[in-house]
Amino acid sequence: MGTILCISGIASYLVMAHAHWQSLDRELTSVAGTLHDTLEPILETSGQISPIAKKILPNLCLVLDQCQPNTQRHILGGVHQDGYYVRLLSLAGNPLASIGENPVANISVLPEWQDVTDQKGERYHQVSLLITTANGQNWGYIQVGRSLNDYERHLLDSKLLLLMGLPVALVLTSLAGWWLSGRAMKPVHQSYQQMQQFTADAAHELRTPLAAIQATTESVLRMDALSESEARDTLKTIERQNNRISQLVRDLLLLSRMDLNMLAEKEQSCSINDILSDLQEELSALAISQAIALKLEIHVSQPLKVVGDEEQLYRLFSNLITNAIRYTPEGGEVNVTLSRHEHYAVVEVQDTGIGIAESDREKIFERFYRVSSDRSRYTGGSGLGLSIAKAIAQKHKGSIQLKSRLECGSSFITKLPLSMN
Repeated sequence: MGTILCISGIASYLVMAHAHWQSLDRELTSVAGTLHDTLEPILETSGQISPIAKKILPNLCLVLDQCQPNTQRHILGGVHQDGYYVRLLSLAGNPLASIGENPVANISVLPEWQDVTDQKGERYHQVSLLITTANGQNWGYIQVGRSLNDYERHLLDSKLLLLMGLPVALVLTSLAGWWLSGRAMKPVHQSYQQMQQFTADAAHELRTPLAAIQATTESVLRMDALSESEARDTLKTIERQNNRISQLVRDLLLLSRMDLNMLAEKEQSCSINDILSDLQEELSALAISQAIALKLEIHVSQPLKVVGDEEQLYRLFSNLITNAIRYTPEGGEVNVTLSRHEHYAVVEVQDTGIGIAESDREKIFERFYRVSSDRSRYTGGSGLGLSIAKAIAQKHKGSIQLKSRLECGSSFITKLPLSMN
């Protein structure tokens, strides 16, 4: 970035210097052309200045005359700046008259454009043009020049400004680059941390059932004899832990495929009414076993249909209802309500359970996140249910909103866009 700024500064300075030099050339060309076109029709004899020329150029001072310095430079009413001069020269290059400052230097009419320096070291830029008489004979030359003090002062100021501004620009650019790179790397760092956390959580979840299987197997191997009932109990324990591992792997695979959009699209019209009714029937046994009342209320007269994957939608509401049952104490209630709001189907799963603290509500949908570290010890969950539910809702262009109060229960509100057919 520093190299780019240096190259840009040098290029800007060179372009600016070139533009000012061209502007100076155009200015001198304009003044010299005006004087040339004005004098040619009134000059009659080669090398002689006619009286009319003196009237047109009142400040014209002949070489043989003693002229007082003129503080106001006036050339045809067009130039009033200090530093200009006009010289009239014979064909041999001898000075005949002048206006304004007349720098003492080697007077030459060739080349057409010249840079001259006076005894004080001041530089001038001048142009020389051939003048003819009214009848077309060569009369002499006119030289128009201007001091380069303003030009060089402007370039010097610009150079100093660039030299002072470059370190400041480098510092500001470095600070801005550091800040922008920090912001750009923040999502990468967060993703890396999430990946590390995800890997650690997955390993932890897999380690628990694997440890149980290992411990059961080792204890059985130490026994000299094993009865049929003991063998069956051992196999049941291994089967239970194996099912837990299998379910965890299926959940992780589902989330991974949803992240990569690798799931096969099953676009079909799904009735939310039927899905919720089937879930009430399926999960009633679980609710009864925990002494919880599971109720379904449908506040629409017509079935609400959503375009999407019926299996995924079934999984979405199953996760929400199952979570509500698991974290509601005995004697509580889980109420599932279906309603319509504009072009959305609204499903609210409300429980009278333990509730969720405000500090945990933003993280509750994160993978493997649990409000309590020992939460799955009693419920058997892996902490992926709400993550899967949210991913399914987002895939169907919907959303899930959480409302909760500690010791008063939680409410998960799912909104899905309705089919327009």
